[in-house]
Amino acid sequence: MKHPFRRCSHTPGTVSPEDQAAIDQFRAMLTDLRNPLPWTPGQGQDAAVRVGPFIERAHPRPGDDHGTVIAVALVHPDTGHAAAYLHGHQLGYTRKGWLRCETTAILGIWQPAYAMLTHAAANQPLPDDVGMDPARYGVHVEAHRADGTSYPLLRLGPYFQTWVAAHDADQLNTELAGRTATVIPGATVTVKDTLFDISDHDSYTDPYLTDIAALLADAVEGATA
Repeated sequence: MKHPFRRCSHTPGTVSPEDQAAIDQFRAMLTDLRNPLPWTPGQGQDAAVRVGPFIERAHPRPGDDHGTVIAVALVHPDTGHAAAYLHGHQLGYTRKGWLRCETTAILGIWQPAYAMLTHAAANQPLPDDVGMDPARYGVHVEAHRADGTSYPLLRLGPYFQTWVAAHDADQLNTELAGRTATVIPGATVTVKDTLFDISDHDSYTDPYLTDIAALLADAVEGATA
């Protein structure tokens, strides 16, 4: 006995509202992939970045979203909704922290249609290696000679939060306030917080649980001895 094929609960050939919504979402995603909206550094807009075969939502860190390498946090695609943080934590989003992202890896401005291409949509955790290094920072103390040359006096790092690096830079600048041109005869001493240079990590001193003012004094004494 033959039984004619029938779509469950639907007239043959018709598309349910649920199926149509899924089709529309898929078409919107394809359109957004083919025509990404350009992402511009310094605008504070969430970006879409590729992580393996997936696309993830990357939230730039305010103040660290300029240049060719920026600091971002990979966030759940539904960030802003109450359940997104818990789900994102379960899938490893919140454990990644701030990461260094080359702007060449950014596909464009994050758009909701990309959500179906994330690890979260597949209910998969983020991989251990997402292709981005931790966004670490340092504090550089340099002496600048009158002839335009300079040399490092002290390097502190790595810092894992930019505000801590900025705080220590401010502290050292306070130590030098009013005498930057006389600390080392014939040179001007400057302090700035900047990116941690992982390729030159041996030149840095770990600042944690350390009297950084004493480190500065020792560096100056060594330079003038």
